[in-house]
Amino acid sequence: MNYFKSLFSVCAVLALFSCSQQQRPETNVLDESLTFADQQFSNAMQITSDPNKIPRTLDKNRDLTTVGIYNWTSGFFAGNLWYMYKLTGEEKWKNEAVRWTEALDTIQYWSGNHDVGFMIGDSYGLGIRFDNRKQYEPVMVQTAESLCKRFNETTQCLESWNYRKAWDGKTEWFFPVIIDNMMNLELLFEASKISGNQRYYDVAVTHANTTMKNHYRPDYSCYHVVDYDEKTGEVKDKATCQGFTDESSWARGQAWGLYGYVLCYRYTKDAKYLDFAEKIASFILDNPRLPKDLVPYWDYNANMDGWNPEWKYNKADYPVIPRDASAAAITSSALFELATYVTDKGYREKATDMLMSLANNYKADPANNKYFILDHSVGSLPHSAEIDVPLVYADYYFLEAIDRYRNM
Repeated sequence: MNYFKSLFSVCAVLALFSCSQQQRPETNVLDESLTFADQQFSNAMQITSDPNKIPRTLDKNRDLTTVGIYNWTSGFFAGNLWYMYKLTGEEKWKNEAVRWTEALDTIQYWSGNHDVGFMIGDSYGLGIRFDNRKQYEPVMVQTAESLCKRFNETTQCLESWNYRKAWDGKTEWFFPVIIDNMMNLELLFEASKISGNQRYYDVAVTHANTTMKNHYRPDYSCYHVVDYDEKTGEVKDKATCQGFTDESSWARGQAWGLYGYVLCYRYTKDAKYLDFAEKIASFILDNPRLPKDLVPYWDYNANMDGWNPEWKYNKADYPVIPRDASAAAITSSALFELATYVTDKGYREKATDMLMSLANNYKADPANNKYFILDHSVGSLPHSAEIDVPLVYADYYFLEAIDRYRNM
């Protein structure tokens, strides 16, 4: 009997050793990514030490492009610094994160568009989560109050942008709601927890339900933009702004939706959101247009259907349809969280494969990108803007995915 106990113990130790050996290459690659991030972010802060000039991307000369605090991406660099603090434990990152976060203070009073959830949630919100900064809680609540000014009882959703024309320069949108807006619901849920104000929670749930009803097709692909009549609540237009065509599936939009419904389940535990998130995940992971390396083309339809002749630039300028590393980073992060709720469908493995693909094949070349972790993302191809470049939010969700990988 003692022999079998000893044999079992030896086998258990060998199994654990084997498992650790299997995980080790992934761990090494991700540790190297953090070392690389240290170098890249340090370079960026040498170029722009002013937290009112926030890294976003590179220009055509591969020089750093910065934005002000009212740009929708303004919170991501502070968020990157918070994640560096969380992942490395180094105080220097916390000190910088605080500095770049608090430069965004006035955003809490701004209601110019829906993106305050990104701007404050990914900066002040992480300060609360990673450093227990209770003094940041009133900022989250005030931001939620500002965001709720964009909620319309008739349309039952939050207006994303003010009046604007579509990229074709003709179509008018009077109450446009974009799939990206799902990401801002986290701010409302958190503010409701902090303050006890049920309204923030209710607005988030109502918006999620309306989006579920009107943004998605039967195959669980989504429209980018849905325009409403704010007097009747009627849907007036379903379209794209940054994707291939109105009826195509813009890759980052699919990622926003997946992430958004996973977080809705996190806060509400309503099974319909989990089911919906799984169906979006199936659209992405089972899509025949998803490349083998799991980093999507900027639009899931573009690699098969050619180019839209109405676009304003020369097709010859972009002979290869670009990938979007930012969409993969967002998707990987969302899948890691989904895997904590649904453990038997391979979401963790797919999330890990996607994360490793980014780390191994989409990492920036420091010879021509000295400031970001990842390269090869797309801002808006129809606008000929930020095509095949690094983007600050791709780095943010890449770091978040690393954190979630480690937590699992």
